[in-house]
Amino acid sequence: MSIRLHSRREFLALSGIAASGLLLSACLPEPEFKLEHGNGFRPNLFVAIEADGRVIIVASRSEMGQGVRTSLPQIVADELDADWEKVEVVQAPGDKHYGNQDTDGSRSIRNHYHRMREFGATARFLLISAAAQQWAVPVEECSTGPNHVLHEKSGKQLDYGALVVAARAIELPADFKPALKDPADFRFIGHSVPHVDHVAITTGEARYGTDTQLPGILYGLIARCPVVGGRVDKYQEDAARAVKGVVEVIEIPGRKGPPGFHPLAGVAVIADNSWSAQRGRAALSIEWDYGDNATDDSDAYIEKLRAGSRQPGQAVRDQGNVDNAFSGTSKLVEAEYIVPYLAHATMEPPAATAWYRDDYCEVWAPTQNPQGARQQLASYLDLDEDEVSVNVTLLGGGFGRKSKPDFILEAAWLSRAVKAPVKLTWSREDDIQHDYYHAASAQYLKAGLAEDGQPVAWLHRSIYPAIGTTFSDEASNLDELGLGCVDMPYAIPNIRIEGGGPEAHLRIGWLRSVGNIQHAFAINSFACELAHAAGRDPGQYLLDLIGPGRLVDLGEETRYGNYGMPLAQYPIDTGRLRHVTEQAMKAADWGNKLPTGHGLGIAAHRSFLS
Repeated sequence: MSIRLHSRREFLALSGIAASGLLLSACLPEPEFKLEHGNGFRPNLFVAIEADGRVIIVASRSEMGQGVRTSLPQIVADELDADWEKVEVVQAPGDKHYGNQDTDGSRSIRNHYHRMREFGATARFLLISAAAQQWAVPVEECSTGPNHVLHEKSGKQLDYGALVVAARAIELPADFKPALKDPADFRFIGHSVPHVDHVAITTGEARYGTDTQLPGILYGLIARCPVVGGRVDKYQEDAARAVKGVVEVIEIPGRKGPPGFHPLAGVAVIADNSWSAQRGRAALSIEWDYGDNATDDSDAYIEKLRAGSRQPGQAVRDQGNVDNAFSGTSKLVEAEYIVPYLAHATMEPPAATAWYRDDYCEVWAPTQNPQGARQQLASYLDLDEDEVSVNVTLLGGGFGRKSKPDFILEAAWLSRAVKAPVKLTWSREDDIQHDYYHAASAQYLKAGLAEDGQPVAWLHRSIYPAIGTTFSDEASNLDELGLGCVDMPYAIPNIRIEGGGPEAHLRIGWLRSVGNIQHAFAINSFACELAHAAGRDPGQYLLDLIGPGRLVDLGEETRYGNYGMPLAQYPIDTGRLRHVTEQAMKAADWGNKLPTGHGLGIAAHRSFLS
């Protein structure tokens, strides 16, 4: 197994294997896709086989430690019956022909599993057909093994590489649908294979966003306004330019209104080395106009959220009659849960390299969403999309931060200004101070318990600024309550879920698991508090809350998106939730006596359909 990272031009050069290899290109408009094959090589290929037997598989999703550059090619290779030692993985640039490349939502395998299988199976069919034609035997008599086609009756065998020319001439039937393997025959799917990047990562050869090098590259650092919506008032440009190695000082304009993905207002220092850029930035002595958010205070803001959580909100789920049920219960339990702003703090802070030349911009960046970055770059630079290319490096962590392309836009802006390639890096301090934070939140929960300690009524109010406030002044958090709050699965007859939230003073963004962060915390903590109030074991109490295995019916009036997938296909299944809870309790030896000073807690939560 080997691994290569290619620039756009290297990627197109790679397509030159058309002269000696078999190409399967695939256009993936959502939700359908079309398979094509032929002599032409286009940048939307997924599988290519070279005459020497090497199997090239394109990874269209971004690798940030979750293993997707291994798992997706693993699926293709299994159906192709490839020899894993001969597989090479090439990273796709941002291009709509790959389908959705936004690597988020825990959906890479879920959304692409069957497609990847079909790509591999189609390649295998073409190779088998080419061999059968060459041997003048029925296709049905041929099978495959690792990187070869076999005719058992005659004992003949041909390596994939020897078949690529003949396979290119095979025409697929108009109604062709590839035959997929029986799962019992899987060699890679469901089995451990070597991670395609682990050797490069552990030896330091892996290339992340900050590792890009180009001829004549310059280095940029930006001093950004510490308050969202602020702007530059004045700064010491001459002092920065006096630093040896500094070649340019450039002001970056801010933006009024919702920040979106637009870069924050600031001043950039461009130098021929990174140390000079740092010293030049330190010499700027910027005075800021902080704007409308100048008086924002995090502690006061959380108090505002807390006060909001004690007031009626807008209901997104309302089943039974919570108020009547509360009045008839023997015990009421209330609790409040506060979550502060959370920063992504990825191992690798944002970094991007851009080269703007001849009205064309090429970037190299650790982006989770190369297509989105390409669109934003084109808009920001007033270019057409085909005048922009985005090459995806490895990501040293992402968690949603690197879906936002603000740092990529900054690099491109600077490259255009200095007419040279610019590598822009953020310091750790930049990263923490100027993040798209997970929203601070206040949650109020109230339950009414019956004589047996089981709740008969449940109120959950979740108050926080919506992610949508980054893009619109009119945004609310009501749809975001579908992330782990609306789909609360407990067997309680009376349930009301309410939301609301004030305006935001910071850039709010999605962070790994998004709304499930605060909602799982509050719901599971409250379940434990109810167990304590009822004098019950928290593990068994949680199982009683979940109840028997069933599909939760939220009712037609409930506002719920189910992560963009059909509820019939991905139901809220308490049987699964109960089973995983029971398995966790079993593995933890739940119920056994613990040493003095030790405790054991349990939580179970459905997030992103699993």
